[in-house]
Amino acid sequence: MTLVSGIPSPAIAAIAAGRRRRHRRHATASIVLGVLVAVVFALSLTIGNTFYTPSEVLGVLLGQPVPGASFTVGELRLPRAITGALAGVSFGIAGVTFQTMLRNPLASPDIIGISTGASAAAVFGIVALSLSDAAVSLFALAGALLTALTIYLLSFKGGFAGTRLILIGIGIAAMLQSVISYQLSRAADWDIQAAMQWLTGSLNSASWEKLPPLLLACLIIVPVMLSRQRSLSVLRLGDDSAAGLGVRVSATRLALIIGAVALLAFATAAAGPIAFVAFMAGPIAARITGPGANLLVPSALVGALLVLVADLVGQFAFEGRYPVGVVTGILGAPYLIYLLIRTNRTGGSL
Repeated sequence: MTLVSGIPSPAIAAIAAGRRRRHRRHATASIVLGVLVAVVFALSLTIGNTFYTPSEVLGVLLGQPVPGASFTVGELRLPRAITGALAGVSFGIAGVTFQTMLRNPLASPDIIGISTGASAAAVFGIVALSLSDAAVSLFALAGALLTALTIYLLSFKGGFAGTRLILIGIGIAAMLQSVISYQLSRAADWDIQAAMQWLTGSLNSASWEKLPPLLLACLIIVPVMLSRQRSLSVLRLGDDSAAGLGVRVSATRLALIIGAVALLAFATAAAGPIAFVAFMAGPIAARITGPGANLLVPSALVGALLVLVADLVGQFAFEGRYPVGVVTGILGAPYLIYLLIRTNRTGGSL
């Protein structure tokens, strides 16, 4: 039997074969998810009060004048679908980044208070300051960043502990939720309506004018996050192991947190805090791709798929029309209960 570095060659062959299987499964899952996202995206452009054929939609996308479809598809459905897809990608990446770093599926930004910080700032801007949509978006961005910084500083005590950060984040989320409730209790009727529409998470107000900040954030931040996915995977092994493998733990963690919070904040500013997408995308992607896989790309695709499907369901599956956040909330609540039970039994990891 041949030995290589003290390891029998059959064992090396088995390890290599297992690695190839994981890579094939990851690639296959990513391709299938990408195709599903493209199909649902196309459906969101064709389905509505008026059905447009794929050729008519394609004509609009190519800039050709198509009676009726040019406005309905080009000005209403297309920015809505793009906003939903980009928001889903952002929520998916932000959620799985925190869950992987903290090695706990409960460590999602919408569970540990970062989304609530964006919401509290946005409601303050709407109710107390009567700000424009653009200014409310900036307030949401600032609120998310400030909340994340506060949680990070409070949880850093002679080192970094994921459990401590999660507990502190849940406590801050409860405090911020009280702030939101207090502001709504003192708001005028018209401000309550605007705030509740924003808090629910909705694509109803999506437009080309609101899209550039989210699009620019995705174009800049997503490639940076993808370039760090190997380091993110190594962080699952623990700080000591990651440092031994050459990862600059503190600097890498800080960069990943900033990137994830920025994506979350821009997505929240564009579509509101769509409930549970950041929470569900990572665990679902982990089940699909299998153990040991890099989850950023699959989670981004799962996030986009969740938002697009939930938006279609909210618009057309019931007699009335419901915001996308209502549908994802219905899906996410039982999934949260399931993960709480599973984590209590088996420990927390994706």
